[in-house]
Amino acid sequence: MITVFILFSALCAAPEIVSVTNAPDDDGSLLLIQLDGAVETAEDHIGLLVMRREIDSEGALWETVFEEVLPLEASEVMDGYDPDYPILPMTSYEYRTVTVTLSGDSIYSDVFVGAEVARGEWFNQSEVPTLIGSFLFLGLIFFYFHKAKRGADLYLRPIAGIEAIDEAIGRATEMGKPILYVPGLSTIGDVATIASITILGRVAKKVAEYQTPLLVPNCDPIVFTVCEETVRQGYIEAGRPDAYDSDSVFFLTQSQFAYVAGVNGIMMREKPATNFYLGMFWAESLILAETGSLSGAIQIAGTDAVTQLPFFITTCDYTLIGEELYAASAYLGREPKQLGSIRGQDACKGVIMGFIALGVVLSIVYAITGNESVMFLGNLLGL
Repeated sequence: MITVFILFSALCAAPEIVSVTNAPDDDGSLLLIQLDGAVETAEDHIGLLVMRREIDSEGALWETVFEEVLPLEASEVMDGYDPDYPILPMTSYEYRTVTVTLSGDSIYSDVFVGAEVARGEWFNQSEVPTLIGSFLFLGLIFFYFHKAKRGADLYLRPIAGIEAIDEAIGRATEMGKPILYVPGLSTIGDVATIASITILGRVAKKVAEYQTPLLVPNCDPIVFTVCEETVRQGYIEAGRPDAYDSDSVFFLTQSQFAYVAGVNGIMMREKPATNFYLGMFWAESLILAETGSLSGAIQIAGTDAVTQLPFFITTCDYTLIGEELYAASAYLGREPKQLGSIRGQDACKGVIMGFIALGVVLSIVYAITGNESVMFLGNLLGL
């Protein structure tokens, strides 16, 4: 997308190019074209074209980069409608204007050859607030990293779905029934899948301690391999590696609804006391959760798929909504880096909320008083 700004001061008959300079704070794809003005537009002059061509390219043709009906008004024009003629960085151009008359004649101006070469800037000065915000947020995250590593007791908001995990595992143990854990239908590259596998490690450790059967059906071969190793590691950490059943983690199929049919069959045959649906889900979410509800199991779900959350909320006992799924691993494991990351992100969100509230207050004050200093303060803070 190329932008050429046309700057001038008044109506003119046949504007000529005064200067072509590199645009500030860009990536090397913008040039500022200054036209002269102050001459009344002749009655038979109806249009203006700005054309350019490469100087160092043999046989280069003139390209129309801007066209407008005369008379011109003082304005800035975006040349984004013609992406076929991009401005190439470090390329020399020459320019000229063409005035079109009512009779269809074209009046060519002298060729302007003093154009600057388009160069990208190292830093966009308009992004200074973004830079300051980035340093602030990174500082908060590293601050809480340091506090967590020093053993500080960092508070995390209680999440009912996470606190119910131990209760659900205990219920399955008392009933002598298995636990079904569905790690979603996405690949290992999905953040929700990674968060789910982290929680699976915690569940596997508890299951090993209570000697409760665990079923983990998978629809992705890579996720299956990782889940298998995660469950095995959970049994090792619980001190019961001999109790690990290699058949507890298994692969069903990569077909979406065939996988769902297989999982539903497991629910109806094995009658698990607890069902976990943690990860990425699509249209199969309601089918899974509804079948689990009919089987009488406690159900804990979690996903960052906004479109599937309503189905889990209405059919499951507990639902981890969005970021709660990511926070679950830190909540359960209490690992310092994860705790510091969660607390740092929460602090960043608090700062953003504060700036939003301040912006609303300043907007109201300016609307009531019209004080220019209030507007200046808002612009200074990037509000």
